[in-house]
Amino acid sequence: MFKALMVEKTEDGETSASLREIGLDDLPEGDVTVAVEYSTLNYKDGLCLGPGGGLVRTYPHVPGVDFAGTVESSSDARFKPGDKVVLTGWRVGEVRWGGYAQKARVKADWLVPLPEGLGTRAAMAVGTAGFTAMLAVMALEDHGLVPGKGPVLVTGAAGGVGSVATALLAALGYEVAAVTGRPEQEDYLRGLGATQIVPRADLAETVKRPLESETWAGCVDAVGGAMLARVLGQMMYGGSVSAVGLAGGAQLPASVVPFLLRGVNLLGIDSVMQPFENRQRAWTRIALDLPMEKLEAMVHPAGLGDLPDLGAQILKGQIKGRVVVDVNA
Repeated sequence: MFKALMVEKTEDGETSASLREIGLDDLPEGDVTVAVEYSTLNYKDGLCLGPGGGLVRTYPHVPGVDFAGTVESSSDARFKPGDKVVLTGWRVGEVRWGGYAQKARVKADWLVPLPEGLGTRAAMAVGTAGFTAMLAVMALEDHGLVPGKGPVLVTGAAGGVGSVATALLAALGYEVAAVTGRPEQEDYLRGLGATQIVPRADLAETVKRPLESETWAGCVDAVGGAMLARVLGQMMYGGSVSAVGLAGGAQLPASVVPFLLRGVNLLGIDSVMQPFENRQRAWTRIALDLPMEKLEAMVHPAGLGDLPDLGAQILKGQIKGRVVVDVNA
């Protein structure tokens, strides 16, 4: 028997999360059983710990969209007992049981071997947020971004994706402009490597002019909505925006003019269904390029029992940096 954080739903539609003892026979079918060591907390996890936000299909449910640990058993030749692995995406923790348990059973196709030099705790300090940030930076680089072209904007910079993107871009030699609506986060963001702090209010409203002064060489945008529309009109010629989130809304009140007159690129970043080759490339880059000492500075440790409260906090925008969950604590 082992511990799992299970969300249950009453006939009245009320949900509650609590620690339960379950066994291997309770786990879903899969090729690989993993002894989970660490998980993390993302916005989707906050939804799944509560009413589900339309993500959870059946109850009882074990959330946790990320986990890292050691292979315990495998019927797939690609993995053997003792291998260190990481999982993000594939709707694990949403429609399938996830990492908020001491063991998980999943399809082998969903796992990525941890690159050398990256431990399971560090992998969850990165998690989906850092993995998404790396995909966003890789997309910008694939579309011509190099250090020295100009400042790179990061919106929602104090959040999970934004924090890692800020640290990663700074470590790669880019000049980083961090957008935040919380002035008290300035020291935190400068500690990650931001050289400029942009108040959220400066970009929060759309303007009638489809083009403004060319300001940003690239952008990692976690906000969407009116802010993304405003940023598109401020991009330098040929610049690209990696869109990773919609904290500011799903609507995009934008003009096509930046695309037509400045050759701006809007790059959609999906971390859930990425093919294995891209996942492996991103995790290899993370192990090489992400400054782990800065990552450690943004980590908040937690146990499974802390997650119901933390899930409510992340939905209110009250979580800074990365929550790393020791499922064995």
